[in-house]
Amino acid sequence: MDFNLDETQQEIKGLAAEVLGRECARERLEEFEKSGAPFDEAAWKALAQAGLLGIVLPEDAGGAGLGPVELAVVLREVGLRAAPVPVYASLALAALPIARHGTAEQRALLAPLTEGAMVLTGAFREVGTAGEVAATAREDGGGYVLDGVKTFVPYAREAARILVPARVEGAGIGVFLVEPAAVALTEQPSATSEPLYRVVLDGARAGAGDLLGGTADGAAWDTLRRCALAGAVAVSSGVIDGALELTKEYTRTREQFDRALAQFQAVTMQISDVYIAKRALDVAVWAGVWRLAEGAADAEELLEIAAYNAGDPVIRALYTCQHLHGGIGLDITYPLHRYFAWGKHCAHLLGGADDRLDALGALIAQEA
Repeated sequence: MDFNLDETQQEIKGLAAEVLGRECARERLEEFEKSGAPFDEAAWKALAQAGLLGIVLPEDAGGAGLGPVELAVVLREVGLRAAPVPVYASLALAALPIARHGTAEQRALLAPLTEGAMVLTGAFREVGTAGEVAATAREDGGGYVLDGVKTFVPYAREAARILVPARVEGAGIGVFLVEPAAVALTEQPSATSEPLYRVVLDGARAGAGDLLGGTADGAAWDTLRRCALAGAVAVSSGVIDGALELTKEYTRTREQFDRALAQFQAVTMQISDVYIAKRALDVAVWAGVWRLAEGAADAEELLEIAAYNAGDPVIRALYTCQHLHGGIGLDITYPLHRYFAWGKHCAHLLGGADDRLDALGALIAQEA
């Protein structure tokens, strides 16, 4: 495949870099972190005004109708600047599945998102292995009753709808558009400022029109699961790139024994290890989102490879970046801590390296 972005994708990247570079400058991030707000509304609105929140939304909802590659371009810029905006939750966990599988009425729900007037999210995780669905749904009175528990759901309280996968009696896995008021929400610890919630369904009701696409054939869940992986690894790719650039600049300018740190062979070797981890993730990310956009059968396998890299080699590389910074690497007034926190956050959302290896092994076994 050609790993170069096409002209449209380059324009999206440049626009996202310009907007986020302005809205998420170091001083702005420090100010936001003191505010206690769930996300930076000014940056969120700026992304909307630039048309970046509508890139993957269908044209009938005011979007550009683009796909996973373009979404990855934007999310990578989000990670590169540790931007506190709900782009991953709203687009990867919700908008793309709704755009691909939603009815006309369901797709119409996306229109306010293009203006930054709404947040959406999806419940990818449950207790246990990431990507497993134990939650259930049964038909009742023309609608559905949902039971089960979802974990690590970003922006669940702030969202207009939560996409909730559940096993429907007598059918397969369906995805339901559930209002936050219909479920019990408990805040969970997060490595970043991004709010995470435990969502208890416990008899939550959903109307017949809340079943995404009107069917529980598993297709919408497949899209949600793959988009969850694709989005998280794209953010992680930006995170490690940002951390590497910061570390390169520090070792280039910081001196010991009258020499720049970067002139010491041991430092150079460690920087090289970080670069290798970054490149390994990049290759898997771009291959995965390209194959996802093509609807290829091997897309999930490639995304699982990317997810493993985000959950293990990249985390170790972030530790190396902190080590090379010495004591300042642990100082929360220095920006490196944001990259470390966001890297750990992405790994948690993905379920960790062991989970991803198990999932990859299962996919390979199916092909055997």
